[in-house]
Amino acid sequence: MKILTGFHPIEEKLRVFQKKDNSGIENVKIFYANPGPRVKKILALAKTLNIKTEEVSSVFLSKKVESLPAEYRDHRGLIMEYQETQENPEVSLDTFLSSSGKKSKVLLLDGITDPHNIGAIIRSCDQFGIDLIVYPNHGSGQNSQIISKTSAGSSNWVPYAVVSNLKTAVEKLKAKGFWIYGADAEGDSIQKTVFPDKTAIIMGSEGKGLSRIVREACDNIISIPTCGKIDSLNVSVAAGIILYSVFISEKQNPKTE
Repeated sequence: MKILTGFHPIEEKLRVFQKKDNSGIENVKIFYANPGPRVKKILALAKTLNIKTEEVSSVFLSKKVESLPAEYRDHRGLIMEYQETQENPEVSLDTFLSSSGKKSKVLLLDGITDPHNIGAIIRSCDQFGIDLIVYPNHGSGQNSQIISKTSAGSSNWVPYAVVSNLKTAVEKLKAKGFWIYGADAEGDSIQKTVFPDKTAIIMGSEGKGLSRIVREACDNIISIPTCGKIDSLNVSVAAGIILYSVFISEKQNPKTE
């Protein structure tokens, strides 16, 4: 069984069950103590989904979250216990490519392992309309309590694919008409870039950046103009800025389907 804390992540998880017409709620239960207005609102949503709830003591909740990382043990009087066969909306890359339209935006993560960064990146993907996130099955953190919480529930909504080889994934994207952009401090300014309808962005790790083999597979390298004294932005911040630029480029340069 998994345990989820935090008002927003729990509320978003309930909305996922709602979207799935209550599919997968058989093993879901919410425990609460001394409910305030926000908790009562969440309990009301749970009731509409026929999810079991139980009022318990705060001590009981504290014992339930003992196994979580320290930063997620502050239950604030509410936890969700659940079990799912598939936590996030995972799809295969081939399935995605077979059904993608003329306009599509994909983000690939090359060696990014910190779950806080991944969660923040997923949140930006949700806000700026990214259609798919691609992770290699090694070298990138994936499902975790930290990602769910940091993404503020966005990990429930943004489709993702796990691949065995990122370079092969890039080649498949190219074959379907995607233009591949790698992010690096030495690249062309995003201010001068008009992103095409089929755009794929690759973000490298903070320590090593893009791996050589992935960098060589890119069609273009892009960068964010800065004026600071240090040479780089946090990868989740950089991803957010680049994804916003792709979003704005699409709005300012609309193309017909």
